[in-house]
Amino acid sequence: MSGSINVKRILYIHNDYASPSGEEHAAQSIVDLLRAHGHEVFWFKRSSAEIAGSFAGKVKAFFAGIHNPFAARKLAEKLDRTKPDIVQVQNIYPFLSASIFRAIKDRGIPVVMLCPNYRLFCPNGLHLRNGRVCEKCLGFGREFWCVLRNCEDNVFKSVGYALRNAFNRVTKRILNSVDMFVVQTEFQKQKFAERDIPEDHIGIVPGFVQPDGIPRDNTLGDLVTYIGRVSPEKGVDEFLDAAKAMPDVPFVIAGNHDRMPGVRDRSPLNVQWLGFLGANELDELYLRSKIVVVPSRCYEGFPNVITQAMTFARPVVAARIGGMASIVEDNRTGLLFEAGNAKDLTAKLTFLYKNDHLCLKLGNKAQRIASLKYSAEKAYESLMNVYERAAQHCYG
Repeated sequence: MSGSINVKRILYIHNDYASPSGEEHAAQSIVDLLRAHGHEVFWFKRSSAEIAGSFAGKVKAFFAGIHNPFAARKLAEKLDRTKPDIVQVQNIYPFLSASIFRAIKDRGIPVVMLCPNYRLFCPNGLHLRNGRVCEKCLGFGREFWCVLRNCEDNVFKSVGYALRNAFNRVTKRILNSVDMFVVQTEFQKQKFAERDIPEDHIGIVPGFVQPDGIPRDNTLGDLVTYIGRVSPEKGVDEFLDAAKAMPDVPFVIAGNHDRMPGVRDRSPLNVQWLGFLGANELDELYLRSKIVVVPSRCYEGFPNVITQAMTFARPVVAARIGGMASIVEDNRTGLLFEAGNAKDLTAKLTFLYKNDHLCLKLGNKAQRIASLKYSAEKAYESLMNVYERAAQHCYG
């Protein structure tokens, strides 16, 4: 059979997180992009919100993450109804599990898996422990370290995460079922290749922006802005420390903060908490910002907030770690600081905030680069190339 593929119908599989996250936004953006190009896209979804804090739900999720024959059966029915040309998978935990792949491969359908994090190799997906990068799970002992160190600060969750990863690693249910793994930066690709995934089975599709309708008035705002999930691995503590050291500068945080209870009580008075914002509200926030900060301590995948800020001609100050150092070009589109170093972050923010000319220069350069490298059309071309390669691996 030919390795070429005419992709008309696509099934997109994703287990939503309990709270809205960048992954959900990225998944919906890809679906919207595909539909805009005439593809028919169907969803197959579950949501971690189903757990809803109940003990019974957590027990169900514990076992479902390892194997869920019910999800596999439901997916088989969906595949037979929709008859997709290709299947794109994103997050499968906790309610879908790797058991879904059998139904797809039995029907000879190419499978593409989008990997915005490192969950294939690290049970919690972050390669992070106590605020520092940790790759213990890649060496001797593997997933046992997640339990020994209680990486989730919850023994029940740590054991569940470790078991499902160990089971999938030993059985190779994911590795043997996915035709193409999709990452978003060259850094991620290198990390995946180091984990014995063949390089010709790894494609890069960076995040993208839709600049239509974005005002081109590049007048600077006055806010130092953080947008995203509020949790320790995102470097929120360093952001708050910088705010404390710059009491006359207005700082803003937009995002849910339920993962850091009590964080608002200890934040400086010059920090405004906006909570989760919709798309239009976020656009307005970018326009009111002078600098956008992405202070993550972990590798990250592809923080879309970076390219959004670039599109609005706002300079980004980001941690020099993982793929972020390849998205933000130091002294060209923004500034980089040492991950986890609040003093370095404060120094970079203080220097940049006082220099409007440099803010405008970096922001305008960022806007031009975003339009060239991170356009929707570029992403679509890359994704179609990945689909073609997936078909070659599947049919070849």
